Amino acid sequence: MQASYAAIFVEIKNGGEDAFMPETYGNMITVERRITDSSSSISLRDHQGKKVAQRSKELDELIDYFNIDVENPCVIMSQDKSREFLHSGNDKDKFKFFFKATLLQQVSELLDGIKSHLNAADAILAELELSVRPIIEEVKELREKIKNMEHVEEIAQEVQNLKKKLAWSWVYDVDRQIADQNVKFEKLKDRVPTCQARIDRLANRLNELKTLLDDKKAQIKSLMEKTSDVRRMKDGLQNNLLLAKKERAELEAEYSRGDSLISEMRKRVRLLEQQLHDTQEQHMKVTQAEEAEFEKQMQKLQDEINIVQRNVSRLQEEEKALTERLLIARETIKELVKEIWLVQVHDNEKKCHGLCSQSQALKQQQTNKVTAFGGHKVLSLLHAIERHQRKFKCPPIGPIGAHVSLANDDTWALAVENAIGRLLDAFIVSDHKDSLVLRACAREANYHNLQIIIYDFSRPRLNIPSQLLPTTCHSTTISVLHTENPTIWNVLVDMGSAERQVLVPNYEIGKDVAFEQRIQNMKEVYTSDGFRMFYRGSVQTTLPPNKRIRNGRLCSSVENQIHDLEKETKIVQELMEKGKERKRNADRASQDLEEEVRNVKRRRIGEERSLMSKLLTLKDMKSSRSTEAIPDTATNEVEVRQEIMQVQYDIQAKGLLLEKVRVRMITAEETANDLKRSFESLCDSAKGEIDTIEGAERELLLAEEELNVAEAEKAHYEGVMQNKVLHDIREAEAYLSELQRIHQENFRKASIICPEHEVMALGGCSGSTPEQLSAKLNRLNQRLLQESRRYTESIDDLRQMHDKKERKISKKQRTYAAFREKLNACQKALELRWSKFHRNANFLKRELTWKFNGHLLKKGISGKITVDYDKKLLSVEVKMPQDASGNNIRDTRGLSGGERSFSTLCFALALHDMTEAPFRAMDEFDVFMDAVSRKISLDALLEFAINQGSQWIFITPHDISMVKGGDRVRKQQMPAPLSS
Repeated sequence: MQASYAAIFVEIKNGGEDAFMPETYGNMITVERRITDSSSSISLRDHQGKKVAQRSKELDELIDYFNIDVENPCVIMSQDKSREFLHSGNDKDKFKFFFKATLLQQVSELLDGIKSHLNAADAILAELELSVRPIIEEVKELREKIKNMEHVEEIAQEVQNLKKKLAWSWVYDVDRQIADQNVKFEKLKDRVPTCQARIDRLANRLNELKTLLDDKKAQIKSLMEKTSDVRRMKDGLQNNLLLAKKERAELEAEYSRGDSLISEMRKRVRLLEQQLHDTQEQHMKVTQAEEAEFEKQMQKLQDEINIVQRNVSRLQEEEKALTERLLIARETIKELVKEIWLVQVHDNEKKCHGLCSQSQALKQQQTNKVTAFGGHKVLSLLHAIERHQRKFKCPPIGPIGAHVSLANDDTWALAVENAIGRLLDAFIVSDHKDSLVLRACAREANYHNLQIIIYDFSRPRLNIPSQLLPTTCHSTTISVLHTENPTIWNVLVDMGSAERQVLVPNYEIGKDVAFEQRIQNMKEVYTSDGFRMFYRGSVQTTLPPNKRIRNGRLCSSVENQIHDLEKETKIVQELMEKGKERKRNADRASQDLEEEVRNVKRRRIGEERSLMSKLLTLKDMKSSRSTEAIPDTATNEVEVRQEIMQVQYDIQAKGLLLEKVRVRMITAEETANDLKRSFESLCDSAKGEIDTIEGAERELLLAEEELNVAEAEKAHYEGVMQNKVLHDIREAEAYLSELQRIHQENFRKASIICPEHEVMALGGCSGSTPEQLSAKLNRLNQRLLQESRRYTESIDDLRQMHDKKERKISKKQRTYAAFREKLNACQKALELRWSKFHRNANFLKRELTWKFNGHLLKKGISGKITVDYDKKLLSVEVKMPQDASGNNIRDTRGLSGGERSFSTLCFALALHDMTEAPFRAMDEFDVFMDAVSRKISLDALLEFAINQGSQWIFITPHDISMVKGGDRVRKQQMPAPLSS
C-alpha cells in the first residue's frame, strides 16, 4: 500500500530558565513536518497541541535559540558523514570534518568574504578619491585668475584712495604750515612777555634801588641821632649799678643777724626738753589700794570679753550655714534660668515672634494676595516693572503663585506648598534680555535671590497624554491647581514636574503608594500633612514636614489661619509668663536669704566691734598703770610744754622773715649783674654804631651806581620791544591769515571728493607730502591701464564658478573621508577578528589533542592529533600498549577493526566535547563494523552520553540487543517496511 503523505513529530522540552517563549509555548514544543508528493510544510505547536507558527523563520529562530546546528556533523551525523568519517584515512578529509565541526570553517569563510568586500570597497574608494584631482586643478587655476583680478581691483581701489588722500593731503599740508606758523607766532608772542618782564623787572629794580637809597640816607641820619642817646644811657646805667651794689650789702648784713637769733632760740628749746624729761621720771609710784581696785576692774572686763567672743563664734557659724544655703539657692536659680529662661522663654519668644510674623504676613495677604509670594518686596518689584515696562519685549509673568489657585478646597494646600513652593515666588520672562532687565528691576526694589524662568510665551497649553501620567487613582499636583495662563501651566509641568507628583491623604497610604505599588511615571508622593516620599534607585526616602510651613500659601481660608495663629500665640505667651513667674519667685527666695545673711553679718560685725573695743580698753588699763602721776607735777609739765611750743613758734616766724630777706638779697644781686651786663653791652654797641655808620655810607655809594646802570638797561629793552619784537609779530600774523584762507579753500575742494572720516579710516596722510602722493598716483594709473588689458572676464563670474566647484570638492572630500574612516574602522575590526580567530583555532587544536588522549586513556591507549591550518591537514597518531616497538601508528587503517573503530570514536567524542547542543543524532555510525567493534563503540558512546547528560539519538539498522536499557537509555525498534 502506498501512502500519500508522511508526518514527523519532534517534541522539545521547554523548561527551566532558558525556556523559549514559555508564555506562548508552555513546557513542551512540538515540531511537525508533513511531506506530500508535491510539497512539505512545517508547523510549531504548544504544549496543548495548538498551532502557534507555521513558517520556517520561526523554526530557524527556535533552532538558533537552542543552539541546534544541523549542519554541524558533530550534532547531526548523517549516513554519508558517518561513512566518510569512520572509514576515511585521508588527513584532508579529517581536517575538513574537524574544521566544520568546530565552526571554524563557517567563521573563516565569513571573514574571507568580509575581506574580499573590504578590498573591493577600498579599490572603489581609491578610484573615487582620484576622480577629484582634475576638479582641484581647475579650482587652482580659477583661484590664480581671481587672485590676479583681485590684484587689479586692489590697484584700482588704491588709485581711488590715493586720489582721496591727495585731495586731503593739500589740506593737511596747509594745516602743517599753519601749525608751524602758529608755533612761530607763539614764540614771537612769547618774546613780548619775556621782553616786557625784563623791562618790568628792571623797573622794579629801579624802584627797589631808589627805596634802598632813601633807606640808607634815613639810616645814616638815625645812627647820628642814636650816638648821642647811647651816651646818656651809659651814664644812667652806671648810677643804677652803684645803687644795686649798696642794697645788696645791706641785705646780707640783715640776713646774718637773723641767722644768729634763730640759733639762740633753738638752744632754749633743747634746755626746756631736758627739764621736762627729768620731771616725768618722778611719776612712778602708785598706792596698794588703787592697784587692787584696778585688778578687780580688769577681771570684770575680761569676763565681758569672753562672753562677746562666744557670741561672735556662734554668729560666724550661723553666717557660714546661711552662706552655704545662699550658694545652693543661687545654683538652683542658675539651673532654673538655664531651663526656663534659655529654653522655654527664649524658644517661646522666638516661636511667638515667628507666629506674629506669620500672622502679620497672613493679614497682609488678606489685604493683597500677591504679598504671600515675596512679601512687601514683591510689591516694590511690581512697581519697578511697571516703571520700566517699555524695556521688556514681553511683560514678565509673576509671581506664579498670584496666578494659581486650588481647584476644589484647601485640603491639598500644604502638600502643594511642599511640592512646588519654590516655584510660586518665581517670575517668567520670554528671553535672556528680559531676564537681565527684570534682574535690574529686582536690584532697584532691593529684591535679592529672585528666581527667574525663561520660557517661550508663544507655546500653547501642553496636552499631557494619559500614558505619561502616573497610573494611580490619587490626585496629582497639576490636577488640583487651576490657572488661566497657559505659560504658567507649561512651566509647572516642564520645570516643576507637577504632573508626576502624587498627593495622598495620610502617611500610611503614602508609604504604600510610594514604596509598594511601584507606579510608573511617578516622581514623588506628598501627604496632606507635609510628608515627602520618593524612590531613587533602590533607596527609599521619607522627609518629614517642614516646621516653618504651617499652611499652604494657596489656602483660601486666611481668616481661620489668622485666628489659629493668634490663639497659638496667646498660649505661647502664657507659657512665657509662667516661666517668668517661676524665675521671679526663685529670685525673691534668693533675696530673702541674702537679707538674712546680711542681718547675721551686721550682728557679727557689731559683736566683733564690741569685742575689739573691750580688748582696747583692757590694753589701755594695763598701760595706764605705769603712766599715772601726781597732779602738781602734771601742772608743771604742762607749763614747760607750752613754753617749748612758744619758742618753736617764734623760731618758725623768724625763719620766714629770714627767707624773705634771702629772696630780696638774691633779687638785688641779679639786678646788679643785669645792670653790669647792660653797661658792658652798651659800651660795645657804641663802638658798633660807629662802624655801622661807615658801612652805610659805602652802601649808599654802591646803590647810586647800580641805579644808573639799571636805568640805561631799561631804556635798551624798551627800544628792542618797539623796533623788532612787535614788528615781527605783525608780519607773522598777516602770513597766518593767508594760510587759513588757503586751508578753507582746500578743505572745500577735498570735501567734495570725499568726507574726511573716509581718509581717516584709510590711515590718513601722515608721512607723505602732496608731491609724493601725486607721483605715486601717476605710477598706479599707468600700471592699472596695463593690467586691465590682460583680462576680459568678470571677477564675479570667476568667484561664483570657484565657489561652486569648491563646494562640490568639499562635499565629495567629506563624503570620501567619511567612507575612508568607516573603511579603516572595518579593516581594524577585521584584523582584530582574524587575530582572535587564529588564537581560538590554536586553543581548539590543543583542546582536541587533550580530550582525544583523555578518551584513549580509558582503554590504556595513548595518542596525539596534529592539526596544520596552513596545509589543511589533520593527522591522528595512536600508540598501542602491546606494541613493543614503541612506534606510533599514523594511519588508523593500519589498526585492527576494533582498535580503529575505538580510536576513531575517541576522536569523534573529543569533537563532541568541544561543541554544545541540546541533543545529537548519529545515523549508521556502525556501518561496516563487525560485532565486536560495534559493541565497543556502542558502550563507549553510551558511557559518554550518560556522563555528559545530553540527549543522544543513535540510528542503526543492526541488532542492538546487547545494549542494556535503563532510566536514561531507551531503545525503540521500528518494524520492517512492507514489501509492495
